[in-house]
Amino acid sequence: MANSIAEAAPMREVSDPVWRIITGTGAFALGVFICGSVGSYDPLDPSWNAASDRAVENLFGSGGAVFADIMRQLFGWSAWVAGLALMIGGAMRAVLIGAPKIRRWMLGFLFVPLSAACFAAWPVPTSWPLRAGLGGMVGDGLHDLAAMPFRALLLPMPEILAGFVAGGLALICAFTALGFRRGDARLLQAAAAKSSARAARQAGGLWSRFSFGRKSRPDEMDEDQDLFRIRRPNEPTSEVIEPELDEDVFVEDEPEAAPQPAPAKSVTVTAPRSATIPTTRVKRSRKGRGGKVPPMDLLQVPPAQRHEIDEEELLAKANRLAEVLREFGVRGRIREVRPGPVVTLFELEPAAGVKSARVISLADDVARSMSAVSCRIAVVPGKNAIGIELPNEERQTVYLRSLLDNDAYTKTKAALPMALGEDIGGAPTVVELAKMPHLLIAGTTGSGKSVGVNAMILSLIFKLPPEECRFIFIDPKMLELSIYEGIPHLLSPVVTDPKKAVLALQWAVREMEMRYELMSKAGVRNLAGFNKKAAEFRKRGDQMTRKVQTGFDDRGKPQYETEILPLDHVPNLVIVIDEMADLMMVAGKEIEGCVQRLAQMARAAGIHLITATQRPSVDVITGTIKANFPTRISYMVTTKIDSRTILGEQGAEQLLGMGDLLYQAAGVKTKRCHGPFVSDEEVQAVVDWLRDNGGEPDYNPEVLEEPEEGTGSAIMDAMLGTSTGDKDEDLYAQAMAIVLRDKRASTSYLQRRLKVGYNKAATLIERLEEEGVISAPNHAGKRTILKQSDGE
Repeated sequence: MANSIAEAAPMREVSDPVWRIITGTGAFALGVFICGSVGSYDPLDPSWNAASDRAVENLFGSGGAVFADIMRQLFGWSAWVAGLALMIGGAMRAVLIGAPKIRRWMLGFLFVPLSAACFAAWPVPTSWPLRAGLGGMVGDGLHDLAAMPFRALLLPMPEILAGFVAGGLALICAFTALGFRRGDARLLQAAAAKSSARAARQAGGLWSRFSFGRKSRPDEMDEDQDLFRIRRPNEPTSEVIEPELDEDVFVEDEPEAAPQPAPAKSVTVTAPRSATIPTTRVKRSRKGRGGKVPPMDLLQVPPAQRHEIDEEELLAKANRLAEVLREFGVRGRIREVRPGPVVTLFELEPAAGVKSARVISLADDVARSMSAVSCRIAVVPGKNAIGIELPNEERQTVYLRSLLDNDAYTKTKAALPMALGEDIGGAPTVVELAKMPHLLIAGTTGSGKSVGVNAMILSLIFKLPPEECRFIFIDPKMLELSIYEGIPHLLSPVVTDPKKAVLALQWAVREMEMRYELMSKAGVRNLAGFNKKAAEFRKRGDQMTRKVQTGFDDRGKPQYETEILPLDHVPNLVIVIDEMADLMMVAGKEIEGCVQRLAQMARAAGIHLITATQRPSVDVITGTIKANFPTRISYMVTTKIDSRTILGEQGAEQLLGMGDLLYQAAGVKTKRCHGPFVSDEEVQAVVDWLRDNGGEPDYNPEVLEEPEEGTGSAIMDAMLGTSTGDKDEDLYAQAMAIVLRDKRASTSYLQRRLKVGYNKAATLIERLEEEGVISAPNHAGKRTILKQSDGE
């Protein structure tokens, strides 16, 4: 019902500052007139109740004398209240510091007759010039009406009791008009029971609740609100903890009108979920899937980071954010506050008709108004809410040890689990590389990109032994990944030469095609299926075979041979490219072709790419590469254009750096996470342990060798433009024969006769010229045949 009243309220306040100044000045002037005329009231001045020819003593002349006489006769001393109320409210409205709403003004004017009824209970001094009491005729009438129930109950001193009742009601009207609510009374009551410092801080916050202490805000509902709730970790969501505050946060505004009241619900503060697990769970050595993996105590134990949630501070911040949004004309209300280790999420439920794009575009303005380093605004998936993320004053560090000790990582059944970090609520985020199936990473220098890549690599190393996962590291900068040199997981030494990087990627393409051929012969659809089937055969001691038709016998019947397939376990292959921009500068076409081929087909073969770059421009992240990498991670970038290049949307430019990232998977809304920190000393400790306990690396020399002629696929040769062989020689021989026979040497002529493209025909003409068969074109473009045919 309250909502319908709010929506259909006929009395609206115009938000035009000029109109507010005009009306506020008018109200202030009327208050001055009332106070001046009543203050200079003289009973002997000519008025409706006194006829006299004496000079008028009133400050405002005869009109003021008549008006003052009426006010004194009706309200007595309470006439001063009306004047003072108009002066205070008008001054606030005129200087635009947030006056109460008109409905509150009307409620405040009830204070005048109620205070008159209270004054009527006071004893009348002998100097009082009027026959009515100190509250005037209105006060006497209301006082007698209020005293009737007490007289009927035969209570003692009914007049005094009626005065107390009228005075209490008058105070309630006054405080309500000023914005004081029942929740504030609870705050004072709770503050009184606490220590003096905390009580002073809580009670001091009341100043900002009054309308004269801050900018105007929409009216609150009078009925009791739901309790302010905090969901603690490991507690059922139905349990409610009652703090000292009970307040709603509103952001209301109407086009061409001031904000209107709306139904209220409490702001819910959801406590962050800690990912830290006691270190007593850590063992000195652990068994991975089929082999030994490094012990967890090689990583640094996270220090204790206990951060008490200050509900009052969060609510004050939500109030301030509500005011900022209201100033920018955003209608809605803040429903929930979710503090996290790095940022706090404020969920804004927009009113009907508010466009999300308009709210998102206010990110820079909200950050400036909230005195924050940055502000990211995005739609909350699955909710009718817009998330506003503001950085915390005290930022907590997320450590890799806490994530790897968490059940989300230790109990995962993912084939290639990677600890990405913690979300904005503090929950650990573990992703599956095999389902991505490739990852594209971008971020400026100092954004935490390299640390994040190290955390992803260590997540795989701590879960999978070399028998399960092998790596090829491509590091053109020769700094970030060279530390892993010599670990048993490597399939080749760390590649630092861009030209050798092309060879490594070409070998990966050939390996992919070989795996596809093997899976096709085994009748499975992916690498996991092949390894499972091969393990079953090894367990039974059988051989995996298939029949292959080799031809026909003399009678025309098909002949078959039995092919024995290998039963060796085929590990997953993860290719990590630390700086894509350097490779694209040196061998852009070859790199792009290999990456495209792998990204399109390598998933089922168990080959996955992790590419990173600090320059997310369109010449590095081309459309071809971007289309084949549906899963992307963006750390902090410099501009909105870079953010759109990597993610297709803005927001990455608002990140805080130091591991703050946006994770975008296929079919999933962008998610904000805080990457874990892992130091160089921790990485070195893990690498040293692997070198000492994992054995020597089993390098494959074919990875960095030049491929033999004919070993590459026709598709790959076509993509890279490296196709050679007898076909080109036959085509050249045909072109030479045509030129010598027909005595015509032109690109268009060869194009028509050989039925090839223009570029191919032009290449043949250039080769004929280089080998002396034809001359260079003259000024008219004609060529001379220099070589004679064999028949002449």
